[in-house]
Amino acid sequence: MKLNNTFRSLAAVAVLASFAACKPHIKEATPNSGTADFSRYIAIGNSLTSGYADGGLYLEGQKNSYPEMLAAQMKVEGGAEFYTPFFDEAQANGSGYLQLTGFSATGSPILTPVTSNLAITGTLPNGTPSYTKFTGAEINNYGVPGIKLKHVTTAGYGFANGYFGRFLPGSPDPASMTNYLDFVTAKPFTFFSLWLGNNDILLYASHGAVVVGDDSPTDKAVFGALYNQVVNRLTANGAKGVVATIPDVLSTPYFTTVTLAALQAAVAGRDLYIQTGAGATRKATADDRFILPLSSANVIGKPNAAGFPYGLHPLNPIASSFVLDDVEQAQVNDYVTSYNTIIKAAAASKGLAVFDANQTLKEFATEKVINGIKVSSAYIKGNLFSLDGIHLTPMGYAITANGFIQAINQTYGSNLSIVNVANFRSVKFPAGAAVPQ
Repeated sequence: MKLNNTFRSLAAVAVLASFAACKPHIKEATPNSGTADFSRYIAIGNSLTSGYADGGLYLEGQKNSYPEMLAAQMKVEGGAEFYTPFFDEAQANGSGYLQLTGFSATGSPILTPVTSNLAITGTLPNGTPSYTKFTGAEINNYGVPGIKLKHVTTAGYGFANGYFGRFLPGSPDPASMTNYLDFVTAKPFTFFSLWLGNNDILLYASHGAVVVGDDSPTDKAVFGALYNQVVNRLTANGAKGVVATIPDVLSTPYFTTVTLAALQAAVAGRDLYIQTGAGATRKATADDRFILPLSSANVIGKPNAAGFPYGLHPLNPIASSFVLDDVEQAQVNDYVTSYNTIIKAAAASKGLAVFDANQTLKEFATEKVINGIKVSSAYIKGNLFSLDGIHLTPMGYAITANGFIQAINQTYGSNLSIVNVANFRSVKFPAGAAVPQ
């Protein structure tokens, strides 16, 4: 969906004509890496680094990750080949993902899971999937969906996270117990990008600030100690790099699409009731944040055993796992702010470049035009976020790649070219489907 990308205004044509008449001399920028060395670039991070999109990791998303885009620009300035642990073509759908297959009569998206050509081989002890082992000799993109900063030094983490496990040999090889930080720093590198820490608060928030398994927020002191440990390890041999801040998770479509007004419109304007994080029941307000899965849960109005309709009666409120109240939102924002303070201080101590992803992605709450394309954080029609409402589209990853590039150029005096955002798709619409208004 690349809106307004096939039309040119008369004004634009006139401007082009005037340039043609003047025949200006355009001096092309000479490629240079400044004080950075891009000869071996590695990308450290989680799902955002891997190219995860639409609720899954699959080959097309991997090929459109921001590290792939960064590496392509670095190659012009001395960078070497960049290797992402791609799923092979026979298993191109990887973990499986969501596909937009149409819209309901009321305009709600119909999302269909893709379940063919997967790379899933079984189940790990914790009930999560295992995947076909990656057999390539080289890896540069170490993005692991689901990994938290607090996992990077955990021995045997590959047995809890199949995305990391596919990088490692199988048990009983001792190398299968290798922790993430040791694994990514095992080979020499000259430049790195680091985007870790998102999941240390995002997974908690995405469950409505209800702790599920290991998803409680990472203690701030623990986060600080680990982040500095990672940065110290990455810079120990003189490598330079760029770090990214943690996005404002509550500004993503996952938390902004399902509003009180939209819910009330479906029930003739009736009051809705929620269970707060403290366990109390009260009327919902416009300030409450309902999570995206509530829209597909199809539970509003359904009676419980006592006959009280779900969400429409104080004796059957919307569960706390579906909503973040004001106290929970303040808690999430406090962790994000604290984590980002730690990230920026660690970067400053080593002279690293900083891409402020929090600020950049938050700006799309208001529609912006990039390369003639309208981009916003609106769900599905905004071009920035994929169908899961948290991860980015290829176009969104191109925008973040440019944020990384600008930070690198500013800090190291390099001259990496920015990515043409218009070359990358947004949400993929089924044939004949109209863009929702």
